[in-house]
Amino acid sequence: MALRDEFLRFVCQTSSEPMGIEVERAHGCVVVDKSGKTYLDFLSGIGVASLGHTHPAVVSAITQQAQRYLHAMVYGEYIQEPQVGLARRLAEVAPQPLSVTYFTNSGTEAVEGALKTARKYTGRSHFVSFVGSFHGDTFGSLSVGGNPLYRTPFEPLLPSVTFLPFNEIETLTRIDETVAAVIIEPIQGEGGVRIPDQTFLPALRRRCRQVGALLVFDEVITGFGRTGKLFACEHWNVTPDILVLAKALGGGMPLGAFISTPEIMASLSTDPPLAHVTTFGGHPVCCAAGLASLEVILRENLPWQAQAIGNELLGKLQKLIGAGGFVSVRGRGLLIGMDFVTPEATRRFVQSCFANGLILGWTLHRDTVVRLAPPLIISAQEIAQAVEIMQAALHCNGSALNC
Repeated sequence: MALRDEFLRFVCQTSSEPMGIEVERAHGCVVVDKSGKTYLDFLSGIGVASLGHTHPAVVSAITQQAQRYLHAMVYGEYIQEPQVGLARRLAEVAPQPLSVTYFTNSGTEAVEGALKTARKYTGRSHFVSFVGSFHGDTFGSLSVGGNPLYRTPFEPLLPSVTFLPFNEIETLTRIDETVAAVIIEPIQGEGGVRIPDQTFLPALRRRCRQVGALLVFDEVITGFGRTGKLFACEHWNVTPDILVLAKALGGGMPLGAFISTPEIMASLSTDPPLAHVTTFGGHPVCCAAGLASLEVILRENLPWQAQAIGNELLGKLQKLIGAGGFVSVRGRGLLIGMDFVTPEATRRFVQSCFANGLILGWTLHRDTVVRLAPPLIISAQEIAQAVEIMQAALHCNGSALNC
């Protein structure tokens, strides 16, 4: 039986049309399939491979730690150097006073931990989220996800969740003293790369302080330089009470985290003790990879590079507007959204790019938006190659010819 047939038979399928690349290897910004065909990866494994695939510093850290020890004990019992080292480094670079980290295996687990912590610390039960948001697929995370298409089949979910329009200041008065936390992506990723104006997030910060609600920023997609700042909240000079991270955090290994103040995080250790536990969260190999990745990001100033290259890419894409149903583009750093006139035009564009060796994808919540999130190490030559493929695909979109 061919590998593809076994994939379809034995691996649970989550869509009727998976990309289906039989991966042989991946390096830098390139994925290579079993036939030797190369694909330029403009999704970075959905925001994970910010340093590209198999970065030498990360691979070296993984190898060295794997030779020392793997899983030794459940979370929080043994002192493990990679875990402590990464937590200390995160405390140094995160917005102050966020300095205590709880490690998880994924972004949705980090969101779950943040929601539990907010309830525990405030003694309140109500949550506020935003239309178009995406925070993960476990029950708590799904409950605060802003698209009913994905919530409805699994209801009933968490009670007492209010959804407000994104980027509308006048609706923030609906956040009141019953609210434990407001959770928001500073830039909505799956919602279509939606960027709030300069006044919205500061106004949200003020409202949360007024009513005693915690402000949770989900930076699973935007964290670690993707938007041109190490954390996207820096664009608005807003510090949340809890910061949620994952994807790029692990340098390609499964790792998530939520970070808060010592006071807020202390609520997880009493009444009862072990109020939030995990077996594999903060795995030493993953933390070693994450620390190596973070050091490269900082040493090579990749947030600045993402901003510079992102501006270059944005400028090139603006020149293509009007072709093949492509109507507008926006972004911060190397998180860019391309708007198309119809879902069909979007699908044709992505499929044409894929056939010609460029990996793109549209978003869960906006079927007329293509999200670009290439590795932060992308070169000018690779940018030019990608734009050339996209230009040809747009020509095909507007042509009667079968391209």
